[in-house]
Amino acid sequence: MKDPIQHLNKIFDSRIRIGIMSALAVNEKLNFNDLKGIMDVTDGNLATHLKTLEEHEYIKVQKGFVGRKTNTTYSITKAGHKAFTDHLNALEEIIKKMK
Repeated sequence: MKDPIQHLNKIFDSRIRIGIMSALAVNEKLNFNDLKGIMDVTDGNLATHLKTLEEHEYIKVQKGFVGRKTNTTYSITKAGHKAFTDHLNALEEIIKKMK
């Protein structure tokens, strides 16, 4: 990788989006409240970041019910996993070059 900075993904500039992707990378799926607890953010803030990731097809949204309550779960897509892995690899390369 000649210039790893070129391989950084602007979508992952946000600490919240990196956190969401990290959580989803190690869990098959998580619901909204689980992500909210992990990220320690407001509903609106989390929803905005989830929407951005969904629009880029990095996460998949599944809406359903648990009893009478709505339950929205999120999972990482193959494209999302690849994009996030590529971003992390670029960060690793940048760190290696600094040593």
